[in-house]
Amino acid sequence: MKVIISGASGKMGKVVASLIEADKNAETVCGVDLYADNTSAFHIYQNFKQVDDGDVIIDFSNPSVLPALLKYAVETHTPAVIATTGLSAAEIKSVEKVSQHVPIFFTANMSLGVNLLTALCKKAASVLGDNFDIEIVESHHNQKIDAPSGTALMLANAINDTLDNSLNYVYDRHSKREKRTRNEIGIHAVRGGNIVGKHEVIFAGTDEIIELTHTATSKAVFANGAIAAAKFIVNKENGLYSMNDMI
Repeated sequence: MKVIISGASGKMGKVVASLIEADKNAETVCGVDLYADNTSAFHIYQNFKQVDDGDVIIDFSNPSVLPALLKYAVETHTPAVIATTGLSAAEIKSVEKVSQHVPIFFTANMSLGVNLLTALCKKAASVLGDNFDIEIVESHHNQKIDAPSGTALMLANAINDTLDNSLNYVYDRHSKREKRTRNEIGIHAVRGGNIVGKHEVIFAGTDEIIELTHTATSKAVFANGAIAAAKFIVNKENGLYSMNDMI
């Protein structure tokens, strides 16, 4: 499998490249990154206009890169794994639209464990219903730009869908000087040090608390998930795929 890495000079791009190098069934043909670091074993271009032909794109870059990436994917019919976080609702819509013309794999988190956490949260919500207050706390390194994380929103959306979208999202509470209402999910962001990623979902009831937590200790869990997604999608029909399809 010949891979084009979008965001190849970034931290995640480098982890993806190192794991592909150790994979006998895959190779990196080139990378794309505005800040081209050509100390790597493959060439890194600054945009998609010059990239070499590949079987699939793995994208750990920036939302600003998305239009050019999707345009290239459609024109060359190259499947893409979109692992970039912080996409707006409009950008997600563009991903969905392009998936009508080329296979696209998109999820807010590439970790198998996080997607299991999502399933557990949905189960907990269906059992506990309206009797428990729900709070989500996500922690990441001090270089992360978007807040709350895409994974925190993915967890909140999964819970809310289970409860017929009856809950409102409240981000932080410093400006809301009133009692907590029952129809809300509190979402809180922590940024510090080199925390890879931690997500805590708290179901707080009367006299009992249930906590579901996932902690990533290495970026490799996300890179491995993206490579597995690339292998899954490379020969698929046009459409939008997610971790649920792969699992």
